Amino acid sequence: MDYLLPETMHEARQLGWKSLDIIVITGDAHVDHHSFGAALIGRFLVANGFKVGIISQPDINNQADFQALGEPNLFFGVTAGNVDSIVNHYTAQRKIRSDDKYTPEGKASKRPDRATIIYTQKIKQIFKGVPVIIGGVEASLRRIAHYDFLQDKVRKSILYDSKADLLIYGMAEKTILETAELMQQGTDISSITDLKGTVTIAKNPAGIMLPDTEQASTPVAFIEMTRLFEKHHRYNTLYQKFGNRYLRHNPPATPLSTSEIDFIYNLPFTKQPHPKYKGKAIPAFLQIKDSITTHRGCFGGCSFCSIFYHQGNKIQSRSRKSIIAEVKKTVLMPGFKGTITDVGGPSADMYGISCPHDKCTRTSCLSPNICHQLDCSHEKYLNLLKEISRIPQVRHLFVSSGIRTDMAVMNEKFIEELVKKHTSGRIKIAPEHISKKVLELMNKQDFSNYETFNRMFRKYCQKYAKNYQVIPYLIVGHPGTTLQESIELAIYLKNNRLMVEQVQEFTATPMTISTAMYYTGINPFTGEKVHVAKGREVRLQKALAQWYVPSNKKYVIEALRKADKKDLISFFYP
Repeated sequence: MDYLLPETMHEARQLGWKSLDIIVITGDAHVDHHSFGAALIGRFLVANGFKVGIISQPDINNQADFQALGEPNLFFGVTAGNVDSIVNHYTAQRKIRSDDKYTPEGKASKRPDRATIIYTQKIKQIFKGVPVIIGGVEASLRRIAHYDFLQDKVRKSILYDSKADLLIYGMAEKTILETAELMQQGTDISSITDLKGTVTIAKNPAGIMLPDTEQASTPVAFIEMTRLFEKHHRYNTLYQKFGNRYLRHNPPATPLSTSEIDFIYNLPFTKQPHPKYKGKAIPAFLQIKDSITTHRGCFGGCSFCSIFYHQGNKIQSRSRKSIIAEVKKTVLMPGFKGTITDVGGPSADMYGISCPHDKCTRTSCLSPNICHQLDCSHEKYLNLLKEISRIPQVRHLFVSSGIRTDMAVMNEKFIEELVKKHTSGRIKIAPEHISKKVLELMNKQDFSNYETFNRMFRKYCQKYAKNYQVIPYLIVGHPGTTLQESIELAIYLKNNRLMVEQVQEFTATPMTISTAMYYTGINPFTGEKVHVAKGREVRLQKALAQWYVPSNKKYVIEALRKADKKDLISFFYP
């Protein structure tokens, strides 16, 4: 029988539960889908014998919202939601966003800034002595001292600021289950200090020391912290001093096996929002409701990307059987119109690809060159797409999540199949920039991969008479990008008649290498100085990437004059 995790005691009693073992507080709407972290963790714990409820987007000024499910027998779990609350609320220029895709009707302001901290403080005020465990993307990426772009300063670990009892980072299933089982057996949460995937408070250090929180606010110490963390965090326990206490950072949890990840994704998700929303659209849900997640993790190692620090760099793939079973369930869902909108993960074509090394120290399997031990075959992914396409109700199957051009160009058959069957009209590819210098700082391969992919894609468009477009996804303002590189990019776009609608301004998200460069102006791996564009210069870089927009003309001319390239004004505006 289909059921939702309860949001009220009335709903809990309908399941025969007199009390709950664990209550999850989330800054997202309650959608019973495995793409929503609170539902996934809740379902997983229920499947392992625990009674779990969810409180979604509680009003921080209404104590009753936090009391809706009473006091849990074991602990509260707190997450800001699928997105860091500061990134969710503010643009790269610190302007308040007008929407929130994880809220009914996309309304903003349903979760507070620094939601993990605020929710935890509220619980601590109302439920004295009840343990609180924090997790999710916000907690994961703020687990050690980190740069906060909104305040433009280094903040200490979110574990200190929230005063939570334990921080679980990453995708968390294994670790939170082990924690729950220990607490059910009577173990005090303060004694749980050495589980993989956790950050705790320790009295005495017994491992590698990071620069303390106060020191880390200086650029030199911040770079040293970044270097040490990158070198050791996957395999060693790290410590960081704050006041008279120490943060203990344990290595990440062991990646899930295929059978373990199958178990999770085969749980009885209804794949529907909670009925309390009365049919109101939740944009993030609409975007993924007819898509299929095939795997977790990414071994691309892009400097600006936080996936490595949350999902890890090991690809954890579901079995074909598990994926096909979900597709067969999806096609029977209300409102399904014959189209599977995506089959993939962080990078779609990494499905089924693994590396034999358990303790490799490379930050990327693909950059500066593809590791010779990596099997980049797309055979498993292509076979999966073929099998899904044979399901009678599936009229269209598209690949919408990221594709790595450096791998794709090694498998021309894959590009051909994309054109023949799996492109909806436009395909977005992320070269990010064309400058060799900038791409090296991004830890991405040369731009020639994008051009090679583009040629192959066009070749098959002609062969199959498809009028498709390859749309480059670009980042402006990334550390190392000057007006000179931005002009170089603009010239390429104009020469190739590319009018790019979406250009992302670099956002300094916590923990990434690019953010370390942004804060310090230093490349952590070479010690060399890096130019950091801020304020108006970022505006000029974005205008250059979108030179064709009439309102950008004055900015483009300003940028060309500042770069002593006045001769190019007539090139852009004859």
